[in-house]
Amino acid sequence: GILFATAVIGADNTIRAKGLVKPVIFKTSNGTYAVAAIRVNEFGEDDPGSKGCFILWQTKDFCRFKETGLIRLHKDEYVDAVSCRYNASGKQYMIQWRGRSGTIYTNTLADLDDPCSVSEPVPKDIVFNDEGTTKPEGFLNINSITIDDDLYTKLLSAWMPITNVGMQVPETISASSTEELEAIRITAVYSDGSTAKKTVRWNTDTIDFQKPGTYELDGMVENNCFRFPLAKGYGDPVILFKSGKYYFIATNDNLNDIGLYMRESGSLSGLFDEQVHEHLILGLDEARGFVQTFWAPEFHMIGGDLYILFAVSGKQWGPQCHLMRYNGKGSLIDPSSWDDPVRIMKKDGTFLADSAITLDMTYFKAGNKSYYVWSYRENIGTDIDSGSMLFIATTDEKRPWMLTSEPVLLSRPLLGWENVNHTINNEGPYPLLTDKFVHITYSGGSAISYTYALGLLTADKDCDLLDPDNWTKSCAPVLSFYSVENEYGPGHNSFFTAQNGEIMIAYHAEESPTSNVRCPRIRRVHFNKDGIPVFNMSAERDLNPENFLIRTTLRVC
Repeated sequence: GILFATAVIGADNTIRAKGLVKPVIFKTSNGTYAVAAIRVNEFGEDDPGSKGCFILWQTKDFCRFKETGLIRLHKDEYVDAVSCRYNASGKQYMIQWRGRSGTIYTNTLADLDDPCSVSEPVPKDIVFNDEGTTKPEGFLNINSITIDDDLYTKLLSAWMPITNVGMQVPETISASSTEELEAIRITAVYSDGSTAKKTVRWNTDTIDFQKPGTYELDGMVENNCFRFPLAKGYGDPVILFKSGKYYFIATNDNLNDIGLYMRESGSLSGLFDEQVHEHLILGLDEARGFVQTFWAPEFHMIGGDLYILFAVSGKQWGPQCHLMRYNGKGSLIDPSSWDDPVRIMKKDGTFLADSAITLDMTYFKAGNKSYYVWSYRENIGTDIDSGSMLFIATTDEKRPWMLTSEPVLLSRPLLGWENVNHTINNEGPYPLLTDKFVHITYSGGSAISYTYALGLLTADKDCDLLDPDNWTKSCAPVLSFYSVENEYGPGHNSFFTAQNGEIMIAYHAEESPTSNVRCPRIRRVHFNKDGIPVFNMSAERDLNPENFLIRTTLRVC
């Protein structure tokens, strides 16, 4: 799906999921578009709150949608089907709809932004022509518009996978040594007009760098891709490149999520060799209250020091956010190199939560301010379960165990893909900063199911990041089991920069729709022509096999 009905929050702070059926599209008076549909409850049953109503969204491009909300057409009758069109001569929208009784009505609407401008319903003795055709499932005769080539191209770029369509290879390149040649990058071109720099493995067998001149030069474009699965039984993977070595840490499902284990290697692929050793840096310790749910450890540089943020429970189940500082006395894989973990506190000195759970804390710095984002959930497993929510607050990088602002609610799982069969999850946030934006990926759905998926929150880097109105939430998942073949339930990701400078995403997924074994996966993050991150670049999309081999002329000087 690309458009979801927003859930309703009850008086008891619970989420009442909603769905939509029979959507139709139409053009607006100002040349943009709108979507009308019938709102239902989660599993398709009637929604009493939508009786006599339809729900409306407006959009300029079918990529972002503004929800107008419910528009009431009748006091007592459920809407069974609806259509809408703009009447230019009357300067109003003509709404035709069929009630559950079979009666056909018409209403007019003066302004899409003003639901109160709708008229009273008038019964009409006409036929409501909504019979389907051989078009896609759910297609209605009333549900068709014509769009121009520019919008068509934009829709393809937004909702279809981006693929590598060519390479920009200079006719001549210059280098005076093997090192200079290896530093040269070529440009891969993609179907949306975006580009990416690629390294090349050059064949220098016939090149004599001691003899100036020109040479025919062949090369193979390198694609930084990795097998799936890299390992089995690890969730929430995080990778750090530091001082010439790679480090891997994750929730270790193979050991019942007890203990923090770290891997070290001189290469990225070496982290996942069968013989790689796992170093226990924090184990079960009842005396210190570290007993269960050693969840979602993350490496972060805060104020010049390296920390691990993670959640852990004592004897009583209830994960809470902690951080642990690397003291620099030894290697990262030495337990004595890490200070005692400290539980995160609010600015008044109390813990983040007493009766609720807190987990999946992440960190970033934008401008001169440092921020935490984490997941918070009340009354889990009860009839008044709030669902997991994302909160944001500032912290002082000199005292990162304490917040410096009040927590602000950033996101709740109000969309259908975030709340699948009452999973009610917004969790696993992780930042990705660019020159202009702060992007935060997060996960919804079930962490051990094929329904797990990534969403995206985006804000301007220079705005007030503690104001929820400054954040834009993706209307649909940005990575799901639809995204890449044979990957199910992709979610709870992190980002890291590889040794070659490429930004990489790490996440876990399952090998089949019925598997509950979480497996780490990594791939390159692409940026589309608008600078928006793209996470579904499979190896074949990232580099077309037909473009592996390239040829140019080398000038040795």
